[in-house]
Amino acid sequence: MRNAGTAAGAPRTGVRIGRLGRHPVRWHTALLTVWTALWFVVADRHGAVSWHYLRTGEELLFGEIPGGGLALYANHPELQIGPVSFVVAGLFTPFPEAVGEKLADAFMSGLGLYMLVLVGRTAADHYRGTGLNHRRLQQRVLVAGAAFIPMWVEVAVRFAHLDDVLALFFTTLAVRALVRGNATAVGVLLALAVDSKPWAVGFLPLLLALPRPVRLRAGAWVVGLVAAAWLPFYLTHLDTFAAAHFTIPNQPASALRWFGVNDPGTPWWDRPAQMTLGMALGALAVRRHRWAAVVLLAADARIVLDPSVYTYYNASVLLGTLIWDSIGQRRLVPWVSWIALISLYGSTLLIPSDSARGLIRLAFAVGSALYVLWWPQRTLRSRRGPTGSAGPSAEQDPVARVPGAGSVRRVLPGQRPRPDGQARPVSSSAYTCDSG
Repeated sequence: MRNAGTAAGAPRTGVRIGRLGRHPVRWHTALLTVWTALWFVVADRHGAVSWHYLRTGEELLFGEIPGGGLALYANHPELQIGPVSFVVAGLFTPFPEAVGEKLADAFMSGLGLYMLVLVGRTAADHYRGTGLNHRRLQQRVLVAGAAFIPMWVEVAVRFAHLDDVLALFFTTLAVRALVRGNATAVGVLLALAVDSKPWAVGFLPLLLALPRPVRLRAGAWVVGLVAAAWLPFYLTHLDTFAAAHFTIPNQPASALRWFGVNDPGTPWWDRPAQMTLGMALGALAVRRHRWAAVVLLAADARIVLDPSVYTYYNASVLLGTLIWDSIGQRRLVPWVSWIALISLYGSTLLIPSDSARGLIRLAFAVGSALYVLWWPQRTLRSRRGPTGSAGPSAEQDPVARVPGAGSVRRVLPGQRPRPDGQARPVSSSAYTCDSG
């Protein structure tokens, strides 16, 4: 008997799994929508703590204000926000200040909910042809999403950090494009992430999951779009380089304290070390065929080396655990996401000791990195190539090799092999039971 929860057993009549009656909305998405609304109401009462930075930066960049324009970062190094974020913030400028703020909060909250849908669909595409049970995937996204939403509302509503929101949103789209085999989109979206928030460079190892020929093209898009966004500021005002050395206080609860860094401010080496460590761990993850861990590892590098301990930092960690729990492994219970929420957010609420909270951050970052990089993963049922021979599992290699006529051809994630050995892209409309 066919398993109604798998792609192979899905009916060809277009009926999709997990819908609410005849409505197009799926049950887990409806529950996550309600969960998001509840957290929005809780956070909105004391929300938009940092929205004024976005409004100020947008006015300086596009308004006739002395010290603004291309001199923005030279004169205001405290605005550690990418130009793309200021462009998007400008969409809310025509509204009265209070109305624009609420609309921005709602917009950012909606992006988080949409990201959950994207991750679910990406997981469904990634595991296509491996006997995936879609009901179990929906349950996994629901449980992981329940942990993700509180931290997303923290960054989107309580702090209103549009720059962090956009960086994580574009990165999620890049993961989606990677699995669907659109190399150009991967490069463009990762560039937009960096142009929204500079620390997003830690996500660039996702490029390494692409085959080498298209990887170079995607990398060229990243370099070109990042240069187009940032070089005008640096070339016209050399003092902009000073913005890279902007420091913040080294808080007592920072994990840096456990490395013996007791400086009152940010050490000179800290920012480069964060980016270098994040990219190195991400490259190692791709080399070990665990590209779904790239986002989590970059977030780990950020929280373990950052002198600040703002709770909105945890949103990047929870996005990383969401991607890992949905795509990187197939356990029904996404316990990595909940360990992250309890460790990083729960400790902030329940543990008064700054030193203990710093140790917990350090332990989570190190433990989660070791787990996603080295813990043995279950081998999935292999995808079958055109000759019937077993290929590598989706979990082991997102870029599978399929035997061709006298050669080996690479197939991007989200592509199906044709009988001639070439790659054939798969569109989401071909699926009758995706996860989203």
